[in-house]
Amino acid sequence: MSQDSTGQGGGRAAARRLRKPPARRRALRAAAWSAAGVVLLGGAGLGYYYVKFNGNLKTVDIDAALGSDRPQNVDNGSMDILVLGSDSRGGANSEYGRDDGGSARSDTAMIIHLYEGHQKASVVSIPRDTMIKRPSCATSEGKTDPGSSRAMFNESFTVGGAACAVKTVEKMSGIRMDHYIEVDFTGFKKIIDKLGGVEVTTTKPIKDGASHLNLAAGTNKLNGEQALGLVRTRKSVGDGSDLGRIQLQQAFIKALIKQVKGIGVFDNPKRLLDVADTATKAITTDKSLGDVKSLMGFAQSLQGIDAQDMQMITLPVAGDPRDPNRVVPLTKESKLVWDSLLADQPIPAEATENSAGDKGTAGSIVQ
Repeated sequence: MSQDSTGQGGGRAAARRLRKPPARRRALRAAAWSAAGVVLLGGAGLGYYYVKFNGNLKTVDIDAALGSDRPQNVDNGSMDILVLGSDSRGGANSEYGRDDGGSARSDTAMIIHLYEGHQKASVVSIPRDTMIKRPSCATSEGKTDPGSSRAMFNESFTVGGAACAVKTVEKMSGIRMDHYIEVDFTGFKKIIDKLGGVEVTTTKPIKDGASHLNLAAGTNKLNGEQALGLVRTRKSVGDGSDLGRIQLQQAFIKALIKQVKGIGVFDNPKRLLDVADTATKAITTDKSLGDVKSLMGFAQSLQGIDAQDMQMITLPVAGDPRDPNRVVPLTKESKLVWDSLLADQPIPAEATENSAGDKGTAGSIVQ
């Protein structure tokens, strides 16, 4: 029988070694069990937030509401999202105007087109007072509105909510909306505050009594209330129309993207949870985005897009010959926009060169 280095019988020593792992192995095993415990605890915590955030979300089943009366779903790797700003003056939003009993309007409407790979995007803003042909839609009372051959764009949301707004955009563009996201006044403010505000630089003072905004020229750190005031400002910038307000909104969105990138929301777990809690309470989505897993996956897919990767335009429009306070789409140029997005191609410059929407100077006020 062989002996170990101590001169004792190797059999008993070997047995002892088998019964008691070396210190290094014991440490690794302890670390593994500790890690497993952390994962389990973390999983329990994440499970709590998963249930909480899911409970926050409000959804609309667009597919069920519209059925088969929709454009073909083109599977080329791109994605189209209709984003609406809800303008109800009821409840918590009544401070922004006469309480309308909760009758909702969509003063902000944007179609976001994510190109294949989700590294670039085009954003098309639709002026609220664009005169369009509104399709028939189901109303909240369970009736059917017959539609109109001449109606303001934002009336669709008032008449039939999210589904009617989506249907109107799809009839206008020929593009199927993959998703729908709606944010209201109060929710928008809270999201900005949770982000710590957004820094913008104004080239001139902005004072607007209607939106309660008073900014000096120069760099300003906007809180939620001020940010909402900026995106609602209309009469004190540009020509005082909704077209000038859209330019301010587009400039603010680029500043917001820079802010989110700059503070590293996705790298700060606590801030991410705070923002997620606020955001899930503030938004309404289509049903397919209406759970935390889908919404987080969607948000993470956008991380590669910076402000300079976004082409932002206003739907090509001209003054309405029948009403100086309204605009109408430019037929040829609008078709060029929709055809480009449908083909997952950048919007060519000639689509907007004759448009009143992109000739103003309001956007240059905010940098």
